[in-house]
Amino acid sequence: MAAMYRGRFAPSPTGPLHAGSLVAALASWLDARAHGGVWLVRMEDVDTPRCVPGADGTILRQLETCGLVSDEPVLWQSQRGAHYQQALDRLVAAGRAYPCACSRKDIEAALQAQGVVRERHHSAVYPGTCRPERGGLRGKPARAWRFAVQPLRSEVRWTDRQLGPQAQDVATEVGDFVLKRADGLWAYQLAVVVDDAAQGITHVVRGEDLVDNTARQILLQQALDLPTPAYRHTPLVLGDHGEKLSKQNGAQALDLSDPPAALMQAAQVLGLPTPARDTVTNLLAAWTKAWPA
Repeated sequence: MAAMYRGRFAPSPTGPLHAGSLVAALASWLDARAHGGVWLVRMEDVDTPRCVPGADGTILRQLETCGLVSDEPVLWQSQRGAHYQQALDRLVAAGRAYPCACSRKDIEAALQAQGVVRERHHSAVYPGTCRPERGGLRGKPARAWRFAVQPLRSEVRWTDRQLGPQAQDVATEVGDFVLKRADGLWAYQLAVVVDDAAQGITHVVRGEDLVDNTARQILLQQALDLPTPAYRHTPLVLGDHGEKLSKQNGAQALDLSDPPAALMQAAQVLGLPTPARDTVTNLLAAWTKAWPA
């Protein structure tokens, strides 16, 4: 397995790395090194309006300061639109994707008409209004493209290497999800599946906040005849009020005036031993040996 292992860290360049980002980066790097594998960096910059000019370069410098350097050239998702279009075309041809004319307001109105009450902080489950068998667009212009979830095959079960057995019924918990947005941008779910396959990723190590995406990605992998990586979701760094530390809620840029100290804090979140203060190289070597592969 060691020769086949290919992992990746895929930050969004919406700003510099913060403490939570370093935990995810360190975990994915250590998992690759513990398996004698390859570690890649991918810039998930498909959501161009949210991306900050120069943030990708800042992130790469931050990673290098911490001894985390991609083993192969960095890939930028913003340069791969043609590949995502090919995948969408395949899904459309197979009857697994369709155009959707619904706005958020339309979706909310449809759910209310069905007597569905959306839970707070939960995304609305798409009611299938524009499915071809329900009349399709009905003369309205297409806004987005959605993946047609098959209700009889929508329950996905997998074993997370950190969290254990997982299951999600995508039809009832998510519905037909977006592949290409109304603003013309590619959705995260499709881009990440296409790129993981293109880069031969065998193991995905990422933060626990992304575990909810896994079932959708597995359904897409199956529909596109792509391999499914092994998944491992790591603990999150929480803010003062118990929420996930993120750029959206004002997480401060990672302080790398003392790289070993920053890495030791990240290692502590991952439950790794905190040896006596040492160089970045020696700390990474010690944690690689201690990593629960």
